Amino acid sequence: MPDALDAPLSLDLFFEGWELFREPALAGAIAGALLGLLGVYVVLRRVVFLSAAVSQAAGLGVALSFYAALHLGVAVSPLVGAAVLTGLAVLPFVGGGTDARRESLLGVIWLLGSAGTLAVGTRIVAEVTDIQDILFGTAVAVAPEDFARLWQVALALGLLHLWWWRGFAAASFSRDAARVQGLPVRLLDVVLFATLALAVSLTTRTLGALPAFAFSVLPAVAALAVARSVPQALVLATGLGALTGFGGYLLSFRYSLPVGPAQALLGVALVAALHGPVRAARGVRRLRARFAATT
Repeated sequence: MPDALDAPLSLDLFFEGWELFREPALAGAIAGALLGLLGVYVVLRRVVFLSAAVSQAAGLGVALSFYAALHLGVAVSPLVGAAVLTGLAVLPFVGGGTDARRESLLGVIWLLGSAGTLAVGTRIVAEVTDIQDILFGTAVAVAPEDFARLWQVALALGLLHLWWWRGFAAASFSRDAARVQGLPVRLLDVVLFATLALAVSLTTRTLGALPAFAFSVLPAVAALAVARSVPQALVLATGLGALTGFGGYLLSFRYSLPVGPAQALLGVALVAALHGPVRAARGVRRLRARFAATT
């Protein structure tokens, strides 16, 4: 018989302790919704790995802020450190570039961020737990001030993207076509990547690099598999992102899993649930068409 300690926890306990779990659970939902929305443009531009690289750069920025405070006596906000490093990471991608150049830069940024965070982590022993939280999203609590900052920034960026979504979508599909339409492509690139950097850095500081990457890719991939238009994809990705963040926290509580990995795994499950049947249906239609053509 399984050990009673390994039995899943009742969700009634979660909601009975809602005052304790409210901030981290809602933070996951808000960050998931925001990055799910932005992730649609990330996937459309085929720079999915950018989210991974930027989240690792944000982690390095947070680690360096701890290092500066402990060893240099310089008080630097972890959020500022994350924002500066993510801004530097996305800067080379403003204005496009060749696929080979972008992939090379992404590899360098990702390696620098991940290796740098681990290396700096060995010099800030007092903050080892924080480093693990930054990398993998293992924290189960969110400070009230971090939660307030997250929802305020998410609201502002959400309104901005609601206002400019047509321009962002046009520039993501085809920069040349957007220029022909008279759209300020350079400005759209700057604003899009700046908002992405801000959202990823804030999510990494609040929840961790792993959930930040998961939120910015998986909901968008799932949404684009079934959406028939960009507005549908944006709405669906926002909803799926919120579901991934909140539902992942519930899974973490019920099955005693680390929060970040639970959220990432739920996102993968949603992609499989939506993407798999769609691909299967397309395959059936192709087979039927081939059969009809031969009869």
